Amino acid sequence: MVERFEAAGVTPAQVASHLEDGGDRLFAAAASGGEDWAAPFGGERAVALISAEVSALMSHLVARAASVRSVCVDALLEEFSAVTVAGALGVARQKVYELARASVDPEYLTTTPWRRHE
Repeated sequence: MVERFEAAGVTPAQVASHLEDGGDRLFAAAASGGEDWAAPFGGERAVALISAEVSALMSHLVARAASVRSVCVDALLEEFSAVTVAGALGVARQKVYELARASVDPEYLTTTPWRRHE
């Protein structure tokens, strides 16, 4: 995998910088409609590789948030009926049971790249 990035001239610092802004600069450039918008980032190949990393991080964070929600829904079901929980969360009763099935995976990132913890 590293070879692909090296072949495209993408450094770890470049990837980190785009992970830190969640892909904001790449999106703004792509949305601008400019003809050579990808050039400042190393070209289309580099942008495609970097965007895949941003996408992977965001997918991971979505899964992490969903796991936190599932733990909370499971706890709520211990105290309240599924109908009550569904109404409070704005989801169907059947969805409540589905949401409560997952658990927190210890392999999830503990912090986001843009958050600095002491």
